[in-house]
Amino acid sequence: MFKYLVGKVNSKLSYFLVLTLIFSCFNVAAIFAASGDGSWDSPYSVSQAISNQYGSSKTVQGYVVGQPVATTVVNTSGFTNDYAIALADSANETNTSNMVYVQVSSSFRSNYGLKSNPDLMGSAVKVTGSLTNYFSHGGVKSISALEKTSSSGGSGGSSPYDSTYYSSAIGKTGSSLKSSLHNIIDDHTELSYSGVWDALRNTDKDPNNSSNVIEIYTGRSISNTENGGLVDEWNREHVWAKSHGDFGTSKGAGTDLHHIRPADVSVNSSRSNLDFDEGGSYHSVATSCRYDSNSWEPRDEVKGDVARMIFYMAVRYEGDSGEVDLELTESVNNGSDPYHGKLSVLLDWHQQDPVDDWEMNRNDVIYNNYQYNRNPFIDHPEWVHEIWGY
Repeated sequence: MFKYLVGKVNSKLSYFLVLTLIFSCFNVAAIFAASGDGSWDSPYSVSQAISNQYGSSKTVQGYVVGQPVATTVVNTSGFTNDYAIALADSANETNTSNMVYVQVSSSFRSNYGLKSNPDLMGSAVKVTGSLTNYFSHGGVKSISALEKTSSSGGSGGSSPYDSTYYSSAIGKTGSSLKSSLHNIIDDHTELSYSGVWDALRNTDKDPNNSSNVIEIYTGRSISNTENGGLVDEWNREHVWAKSHGDFGTSKGAGTDLHHIRPADVSVNSSRSNLDFDEGGSYHSVATSCRYDSNSWEPRDEVKGDVARMIFYMAVRYEGDSGEVDLELTESVNNGSDPYHGKLSVLLDWHQQDPVDDWEMNRNDVIYNNYQYNRNPFIDHPEWVHEIWGY
């Protein structure tokens, strides 16, 4: 549709407007622009607050974008104190004229001052106070309430872990959300590669036969003791192909249960290190899967599972602590590069195959019994949109 519109544009000005429209569509996740009557349940947007600087007490909702230090200066790092925060309707806002400056009262500084809480950057918050100039700029002073909010473009959900495990990520979006989630799920308890066998017997247990596991690509239920390297046995499939980043079977990415699943030996061999895309010939054993020389398409029932495992890996492994930095890409044939594709297809699969009880149970088992970390995109599917869009 966009190509059609652009093709019809004749003037340079119209072309620019179309590009602006396209850019806006792809960045809508970064903006929620609350618009209400200024009450706690229906807060003002930042733009409303800027337009109503008359000294009345109102609640304003916005993203934390920095620390104001002068009328037109907002620091985004190197915070010097906890006295003020700047809010905007977009987590990526850099124009100070689109910000409101909040004077943080002493009782809120330990939890909401940026020097003490730099991870607050990108968080969505609500604040109640007097709409009065601060630093000779639209502001909120004499505040009586300030707290994080899970509002994020109207796409949000909730999980039992929001107030504990995910508390530092709630309300964030884009790179701020990705960074917060990485810090949450990082440094998990690592298994040995031999220990993965026993773990899979539990994480992928057939709910109708506890002595069996379910193979990811065939969907076949097979005895959990028929594992190894022989034909018709099952082995350990690395959904993020272990050659993409060359991490092999070492502790960490090579033994991370959030992307390792039981698979038929011959099917695992056929999938090899292929990236994910659609098309190709149907596999003779995994008859609902298709593949060609550079891509693998799993059966419909697990397409979303595959996508969310790949998203997890791209957030969990960011190159710190000597680990590989894994990233998503639109390309295939990634070889030993630490990239996995195809992002646009994975985003489609995430939508087409929503989270189900199987995934939720598997996430709980890994969290409670083995690695003590979670796949956030199972608990909060909307966070895929907040980070990568679709």
